[in-house]
Amino acid sequence: MQDSTFIGLDVHKATISVAVARGERGGEVRHWGTVPHRPDHVRKLAEKLAAFGGRLHFCYEAGPCGYGLHRQLVEMVHDCIVVAPSLIPVKAGDRVKTDRRDAVMLAKLHRAGELTAVWVPDAAHEAMRDLVRARATAMRVVGKARQHLQCFLLRHGRIYPGKKGWTKAYRRWLATVRFTHPAQQIVLQDYIHAVTDAEARVERLTVQIADLLPGWSLAPVAEAVQAMRGVAFIVAVTVVAEVGDFQRFDNPRQLMAYLGLTPSEHSSGNAVRRGGITKAGSGLARRALIEGAWSYRMQARVSPKLHARLEPLSKAV
Repeated sequence: MQDSTFIGLDVHKATISVAVARGERGGEVRHWGTVPHRPDHVRKLAEKLAAFGGRLHFCYEAGPCGYGLHRQLVEMVHDCIVVAPSLIPVKAGDRVKTDRRDAVMLAKLHRAGELTAVWVPDAAHEAMRDLVRARATAMRVVGKARQHLQCFLLRHGRIYPGKKGWTKAYRRWLATVRFTHPAQQIVLQDYIHAVTDAEARVERLTVQIADLLPGWSLAPVAEAVQAMRGVAFIVAVTVVAEVGDFQRFDNPRQLMAYLGLTPSEHSSGNAVRRGGITKAGSGLARRALIEGAWSYRMQARVSPKLHARLEPLSKAV
């Protein structure tokens, strides 16, 4: 490791703050400078650092800038890890935070082996995950649009007499709602159109996910997990897209910890205090699994839908 160089990168939209730590223990750690966040400047930076000899080990925090920098450095045959921000050791008394300090801290911790790397998906997997997340965003828009409509109706005393909303009967009742003032009728129709458009967007994205699934490398995994109760197409695709490579977990406990489904704990001495789940990792995958788990309230049986999902798997065996 003495001939290695550890580079901490504090990455932003326009700039990258760079710090360098020599491989030997207690070696020099210094701030290199700031470079524009553009591929040509990153390439020049790597070439300058490689000119000193030794192997380069880059690291930067996972964030909104994505994995493009990681892929560029790996293509240049350099080591690079993307660090989980929530698992970076932080000094309790440190109250000063700057780009320069962050880069130096990353370089030091990377040299000491104290950083936890996240799994970096390939470009195809990331594209599929973006599509799944776009559908999840569209579902939240549907919920907001429905809430706006129902709040408007409640404010004006239009109460649906049935038991359950957003059924066919509820939609037929919406068509009968009338207001005396034209402006309020316009608002009602606009809210209804917003709900309709949002639902059409969800349906369109769902169809596109189904069309692209056969060409995805993890399509067999998404099909296999649908054999479980409560795990249909959307839940399976969401969990597989968010988790990615299941083989990187040595046991189910690690997978549950990654998904934030393990209980939190704050114990000291003889006092054992456990709280709710940690809610770490992907909230989207955790929510999909919890929704699927509700099916276990019902009596165990092979429903027609589950039988239809199991039939292709039995033929394959």
